[in-house]
Amino acid sequence: MIRYSLRCERGHGFESWFQSSSAYDSQVKRKLVTCPACGSAKVEKAIMAPQIVSKKGRDSAAPAPAASTDVTASGSTPLMMAQERELRAKLKELRDHIVKNADNVGERFPNEARKMHYGDIEHRPIYGEASPDEARSLIDEGVEVSPLPVLPDDRN
Repeated sequence: MIRYSLRCERGHGFESWFQSSSAYDSQVKRKLVTCPACGSAKVEKAIMAPQIVSKKGRDSAAPAPAASTDVTASGSTPLMMAQERELRAKLKELRDHIVKNADNVGERFPNEARKMHYGDIEHRPIYGEASPDEARSLIDEGVEVSPLPVLPDDRN
């Protein structure tokens, strides 16, 4: 997972996690990355300091603080911090609800979703894994899919 510090066209700073840099590029291109403050899809990576840990220090190294990405440096207010916390809490609640009430079909997700879409099996709530290409193919076929929210403070 890669954490990026992002900034929208209106100057709002926020962070988001991506499976890889190509996943970030793909999601930005499809306008799936939006500012939590204003909803703008015009976002770009903000300047951030990389965290480099040698093999020797991996076990004992403490995470380095993000450079110039704290909320006050991005121009956000305490109200914005509260809104961000509320948004994260709602996303976590949504994800927890899905996990509790749906079947995890793992890597079979694309096939199971297709079977339900075409009426081959009974509809039921499911979640699982799909590559970006598989998800795009499902969407192109008219199968409604959405990613489960992943939050930076998840410790799964």
